[in-house]
Amino acid sequence: MRTGVRLGIDVGKVRIGVASSDPNGMIATPVSTVPRGDGDIAAIMVEASERSVVEIVIGLPLALSGGDSASTQDARDFAQRVAAAGDIPVRMVDERLSTVSATRALRASGRNSRTSRPVIDQVAAVIILQHALDAERTGGRLPGVVVVPHEGR
Repeated sequence: MRTGVRLGIDVGKVRIGVASSDPNGMIATPVSTVPRGDGDIAAIMVEASERSVVEIVIGLPLALSGGDSASTQDARDFAQRVAAAGDIPVRMVDERLSTVSATRALRASGRNSRTSRPVIDQVAAVIILQHALDAERTGGRLPGVVVVPHEGR
């Protein structure tokens, strides 16, 4: 298992959930919710810099069948922008049902999903990052796929 802090990202149309791991890559915790739009990549890169992140893990929203969903290309485009914004490696990992799981977990804890939307995004980012950390620790392989930034961006 590699050491170093990782950032987990749940990309949404309106908000972006952000989570962070501990330096040993054992546990993911919620960090913040970033509004989607102007300055979103910069805010993520500031967070990554402040935490001395060694990798950014972005959720890839696939359909249950494993194919692309309506949000898949948007997440890929976002990951490309993050990868092009700095020298931090970016990986995309399957995030099927992360938001559903986050909503259920908050509901089970007694929180209203409508008033907890920003928190849901953070919890989804935690689920994405924790899944990647666990997969690397138990499988001995790096999770997901590396995002290679396109030239000229």
